[in-house]
Amino acid sequence: MANHSPFLKATRVHAAVALCIASCASAWAQQNPTEITITDKLPARVSGFGDVPAHELPFNTTTIDSATLKDIGAQRVSDALRLDASVTDSYNSPAYWDMLSVRGFTLNNRYNYQREGLPISAETMIPMDNKERIELLKGTSGMQAGTSAPGGLVNYVVKRAPSNADQQIRNITLSYGQGNNRLVAADLGGRFGENADFGYRFNVAHEDLDPYIKHANGHRDLVALAIDWRLNANSKLEWEFEQSHREQIGVNGYSLLGGQLPPTVDGKKNFTYQPWSQPGVFDALTGSVRFKHNLDNGWLWTTQYAIQRLKMDDRLSFAFGCSTENVYDRYCSNGGFDLYDYRSENERRTTEALQTELSGHALMGGLQHDLTFTVMRYRQLNRLAPMQAYNSAGTGNIDGTSTSTAAATPGDLNTDRSDYTNEFALKDRVHLTQQTSAWLGLRQIQMNRQSVRTDGSRPIQDARNVTTPWVAFSHALDQSVTVYASYGQGIETEVTPNKTGTYANAGQALPVLRSYQHEVGVKGQTTASNWQVTWFDITRPTAGDAPTSSSLVNRQMDGEARHRGLELSGTTSVQNWKLGSGFTWIDAKRQNAVIDTSVNGQRPLNVPAYILRGMAEYRYSGVPGLRTGVRLSHEGKRGVTEQSNGDIQLPAWTTLDASAHYDTKVNNVASTWTLAIDNLANKHYWRESPKQYDHYYLYPGAPRTLRASVQFRL
Repeated sequence: MANHSPFLKATRVHAAVALCIASCASAWAQQNPTEITITDKLPARVSGFGDVPAHELPFNTTTIDSATLKDIGAQRVSDALRLDASVTDSYNSPAYWDMLSVRGFTLNNRYNYQREGLPISAETMIPMDNKERIELLKGTSGMQAGTSAPGGLVNYVVKRAPSNADQQIRNITLSYGQGNNRLVAADLGGRFGENADFGYRFNVAHEDLDPYIKHANGHRDLVALAIDWRLNANSKLEWEFEQSHREQIGVNGYSLLGGQLPPTVDGKKNFTYQPWSQPGVFDALTGSVRFKHNLDNGWLWTTQYAIQRLKMDDRLSFAFGCSTENVYDRYCSNGGFDLYDYRSENERRTTEALQTELSGHALMGGLQHDLTFTVMRYRQLNRLAPMQAYNSAGTGNIDGTSTSTAAATPGDLNTDRSDYTNEFALKDRVHLTQQTSAWLGLRQIQMNRQSVRTDGSRPIQDARNVTTPWVAFSHALDQSVTVYASYGQGIETEVTPNKTGTYANAGQALPVLRSYQHEVGVKGQTTASNWQVTWFDITRPTAGDAPTSSSLVNRQMDGEARHRGLELSGTTSVQNWKLGSGFTWIDAKRQNAVIDTSVNGQRPLNVPAYILRGMAEYRYSGVPGLRTGVRLSHEGKRGVTEQSNGDIQLPAWTTLDASAHYDTKVNNVASTWTLAIDNLANKHYWRESPKQYDHYYLYPGAPRTLRASVQFRL
C-alpha cells in the first residue's frame, strides 16, 4: 500500500497549488475580495432541450448547483443526489463507486451517466472538485440516452471560465472531516488575451482519506483544466480534461446472521480488513472538445468529442456466505463468514463519443418548431486482465476476528466487452399556442455488443436496431404555473449468462427490454419559490430462470416490475428563511410472472415505500454573513428478504444534520467558514439492504461526524 502523505505535505499536487498561488499572487492583490457569483443559463442540459427553463420542461428534473455542493461538502455524486427524495442508495459502499436508485430502479453505471451531455462510464470514483453542478432527469431516458435503465439519468457539468473579462476566480479551500480526512484544493479562473478571447478554469485537489471507518485509509488527487476560445462573434471552441487518482482500502457490507437481522452498529468497523488487505486503485483521464458555431436565422451547430480512460485495481477482502451452516446468501448465526481474497488487477475501460447537433427554430404549417437533430457515434470497451483472483482465504467474524492468509494468485477467467452504437435523434417543441406546446422525440439506436472470455472462448455478439419514441404536452396556466403530461419509452438489452453448466440457452440474447413510462406533473415558479408535483407509472420487463427437463434452466422474459409513485418538492424564501422539502411515495411490485407466480404483488428489495427530505436555513440580520441550517432525511422501511425467504424488513430511519456558514473577510480577503455535523443525534441504523450476487447485504449509516472547512476568495 502506498504511503499516505501528511496534511499539506508538498506532493506533486501541493506543489502545483503552490506554483499557482505564487504565479498569481500579484494579480490577487489587485482583485476586489467580494464574492463573485457565476451563473449558467443552461438549466438542465440533461433534458436534451438546451436552454429551455426548467419550469417549462415536461420532465421532473433536479439540479444541485455549485453553492449547494460546497455547502454540503459533496465529494461524490451520492452526497449530492441524496438531497433528492426520489434517490436512495443501492449497494453503495463507502469506498467504492456510487450506485444509486431513482424511483426504485437501480441506475446502470455503464449507461445512465453523462458528462457534459455525452455518455461516460460511472464504474469509477468520479471527483466533484471541478463540477459546477449535478443534473438528474427522473424517469425513462430513452430519448436522451438511447440505452439506459429506467429511473433516471445523471449528468455532470464541469466548471468553466467566467464569461466576463473582469471576473477572476481565485479560491483556496481547506477542509477537515468526516473522520480525519484532510483536503486542500484550488479553483482558479479568468480570461486573457487582447479581447479576453481566452478563458480558463483550473482545479487541483489533494485529500488524505482517513474516514470514520477504521482501516479504510487512502488518498486521492485531481488535476483539471477547462479552456475556451472565442474564435469570433459566431464561433467558440471549448476543451477540458481532468485526471484523477484514488486509492483506498475497501469496506464490506454486513449481512443477516442466520435468519435474523443483526442489531444496528455504529458503522466504524471495517470488519473484513486483514493485514494483507490491499487498497482499490481508481485512475481516470477524461477530456472533451466542443465546437459551437452560430449559423444564420438563429440556428446553432455543435460538434463535440469526448473520451474517458479508466484503469482500476479492484481489490477487497470479501465476506460471502457461511459454509459451516451451508448457506451462501448470508453470514453465520454467530456472525462468522467465509473470507475471500478478491483481486482483479489492471481493469481498463474506454468510452468514446462523437456527436454533432443542429438546433434552431423553423416556421412550418403556421406553427413555430424548436428543432434539434443529433447524430452520435459511441463505443465502450472493457478490457480486463486475463485472470482474476477470487480465492478462499479463511474465515472471519463481524467482531473483527479472523483466521486468514492472503491468496492473491489469479485463477478465474475474466470477460472482455465491446459496445458500439450509432444513434440518430430528433427533438421538436411545437408551439401550438402561446401557452401550449407539444414536445416530440424519437431516437433510432443501432447497437452491436460483443463479449468474450479472456481466453477467447464463449464469444457472444448481439446486434439490434431499436427506436425509442417520446411525446409530451404542456400548458402554461399563467406565467408561473405549467401542467404537463408525457409518454416515453426506454430500452435495455440482456444476454443469458454464458454459463453452459447452468443455462440451456447460455449466451443467447433475450428480446429487447422495453420500459414504458407515463408521467403527469404541475410546476410552479416565482422569484421567491418553486414547486413541483409529479405522478409517474413505469413498467419494466424482467427476466427469470425456468426449469427444463434436464438439470439446466432457461433464462426468459417473465413479467414486469411496475413502479408507480408521487413526487412532491419545493423551495421558498420567506424574509430571512430559506425552506425546502421533498417527498416521494413509491408503489413498486412485480406482476405477470409465470415461472414463480408467488412473486406477483411482492415489493422489490431495498426500495422504501416513501422518502422524505427537508431543509431549513436562517440568515441572521444582526450578524451579517452568518447563516445556520438543518437537513432532515427519513426513509421508510424496506425489504431485506423476499416473502418466500422470511420477509425480513429493515426499519425506517431518520437523521438530522446541522451546519453553520459564516461569510467574512480576513485581512481584506473574502472567506467562508463552515462547521457541519451530520447525524446530529448519533443514531445507529441500517442505511440500506441491497441484494447483490445472490447475497443479502446491510450497510450501516454513518455515525455522528464533524466537518470543518474554509474557502478563501483571494
